[in-house]
Amino acid sequence: MNHQPYLLNLALRLAEGLEKWPATSLEKHRQFILSQQQPDGGFSGREGGSDLYYTGFAVRSLGILGGVKPDECEKISDYLRQFQIEKLSTIDLLSWLYCALIVQASGGEDLLQTAPANWNSEISCSLERLRTADGGYAKSEQGALGSTYHSFLVILIYQLIGLDLPDPNNLIQFLYDRQRDDGGFVEISPMKRSGTNPTAAAVATLIILNSMDDELKNDVQDFLKQVKSSEGGFQANTRIPFADGLSTFTGLLTAQDLELETLIDPEQVQKFMTEWLEFPTGGFRGASWDEQADVEYTFYGLGVLALLGR
Repeated sequence: MNHQPYLLNLALRLAEGLEKWPATSLEKHRQFILSQQQPDGGFSGREGGSDLYYTGFAVRSLGILGGVKPDECEKISDYLRQFQIEKLSTIDLLSWLYCALIVQASGGEDLLQTAPANWNSEISCSLERLRTADGGYAKSEQGALGSTYHSFLVILIYQLIGLDLPDPNNLIQFLYDRQRDDGGFVEISPMKRSGTNPTAAAVATLIILNSMDDELKNDVQDFLKQVKSSEGGFQANTRIPFADGLSTFTGLLTAQDLELETLIDPEQVQKFMTEWLEFPTGGFRGASWDEQADVEYTFYGLGVLALLGR
């Protein structure tokens, strides 16, 4: 297993890519993100009120846009201190850990300084209660089937807490079993049609576990060709007739990770992002039909521009 945290490596890649874009065009996005910060220090989604999930995306965006400033760190720390990490869901736990790491790396508070000595072992025990008979990890302890996406989140958490993933071979086999004849991967076993985002999660996890090979790479290439949109981005699956920001980011990232750049027309992707999804005042929407920007899709939009910048 590759112990270098995937999320930190990705952040460095994206920050480097964004350096190729004019600072003035990026500052409006930073200001949009900061406008979503709430009085308690967290960041809101579309429904208002602070939310750990959206705070995670806000912090990731600020990080790749030049870093989190000291006063921003202080406010984010105030928000993070409200939570008991042992009670968080997988996705909220990942958001909390990443935010805490970025705050500390930016010169802010070490939010884990007062945690018990075995805090990471306790987290591991909680995660293993999500392990399912098929070798993956479910969204909750009541889940009977492993989820490709939540298995990806779990391995990211293991990297951030500095522990080995137990029984990695079982997870590798779980992911192999989620592959379908179209070359992509599905979220849970009953599904027949692959999706761009489960495929990206599976590929990233297999790369972390050193389990990608040329045959798999060629399969994924075939799938990505099927979900490449005439608009320039990627569709979530072959039945959805339009591209979206999330799928475009994960599809482009997967193509770059597997050195499949010949699939990409950078000018077409850039046009799709800047003409269809970017708001002139800052922020990105999810798809062409979407009427509102949010911090999650702004991260994906910035991520696509960053990957194009590289």
